[in-house]
Amino acid sequence: MTNIASRLRDESHSRRWYEERLEYMSRFLTDERREVLRRTAARRTRYMTLLTENMFHPQNASALVRHAEAFGIQDIHTVETLCRFDPSVNIVRGTDKWVDIYRHESTAEALESLRADGYRIVATTPHRRSSTPETFDVGAGRFVLVFGTEHAGISDEVIEAADEFLSIPMCGMVESLNVSASAAILTYMLSERMRLTVDRWQLDEEQQLHLLLRWTLQSVRDAESILRRGEFSEQ
Repeated sequence: MTNIASRLRDESHSRRWYEERLEYMSRFLTDERREVLRRTAARRTRYMTLLTENMFHPQNASALVRHAEAFGIQDIHTVETLCRFDPSVNIVRGTDKWVDIYRHESTAEALESLRADGYRIVATTPHRRSSTPETFDVGAGRFVLVFGTEHAGISDEVIEAADEFLSIPMCGMVESLNVSASAAILTYMLSERMRLTVDRWQLDEEQQLHLLLRWTLQSVRDAESILRRGEFSEQ
């Protein structure tokens, strides 16, 4: 599926191009599977997204992917100047097929790209108390939650660039949770608040169509060969 996967990434084809291929390939799925894909795509969002800096534990990278998929976050962005974001196959259990991971060359490039796309930069840290999961204004516009390294936390570069800070209040003796637990709590709480209070948090119809075709191709064995047999051209 390499060839068509690369063509789908640019999302430059006409709506009809996607619809024809989705209609044809959907014949190779059960009704139940088609409904699962459709329902899941309808609940996906790019209103909020996630950014990690140099997450070096595979189990934490894996957990972040699973959290994003479970709570409908379509995109994960990573900075890998010190180590590769490398989820464990045995932990993600295929969930990485359903989310998009964008790898950035530096923190500055990631922040610049996300800000250009209209995202507020929200740094997660126990050391700056700006907002909590309950008080954070999810309706003020798109936002990216930035998670730092497991030991050092977010970088000074993120702190200087952040529009807002977000922390989880602690009632016990510990100062903070590990990055996996923090990501789970914040992703769940903020995605739920977003769905309850924000208009147009979903992907638009075009984005859902693109996603459905990609997911359908990923769900059908030997999809490239089937498309060729269906006389769909490479263009």
